[in-house]
Amino acid sequence: MSLIGLSCLFTLGVLAHNTEEALFLPAWSRTAGRWHAPVGPREFIFAVAVLSILLVALAAAALSSQPRSVWAYAFSGYVFAMVANVIVPHAAGTLALRRYMPGTATALLFNLPLGILFLREAISQGFVAWRTLMWVAPATAIAIVASIPLLFAIGRKWTAKKSSDRKTGI
Repeated sequence: MSLIGLSCLFTLGVLAHNTEEALFLPAWSRTAGRWHAPVGPREFIFAVAVLSILLVALAAAALSSQPRSVWAYAFSGYVFAMVANVIVPHAAGTLALRRYMPGTATALLFNLPLGILFLREAISQGFVAWRTLMWVAPATAIAIVASIPLLFAIGRKWTAKKSSDRKTGI
């Protein structure tokens, strides 16, 4: 399969994964203990929407640019982050808590196989270089994880403001 096809399938898989999380993870987080701090649905949906838009934008930029471009590495790093996300927190959380963590099924069905396949093909086709990807991928994953608390905070403020605006008729 072409990198374009794999990129599109992977992106659709992550969007399905993000939808599953948006629907069920906020309620689950209230009883997750140390595995996930409680998060409200509005701020979670905001964060997931921003990360989903980022994924689509990176996929489009990567596929319309030259191999080994900054966009190729940024998208491939995002792919790596989503593959790692299958293991931690989803599979580890499900096993440790002995109950299903929302997002685990879509992560295992879509993100893991499509992500690994994309990364393998991206390296073998010269879309990215292995040596560069070895440091870009973990750095991208760390940046995404680090952005989540900030996105939650922005989402809380933004949704609180919209809620107060509706109450005051603004």
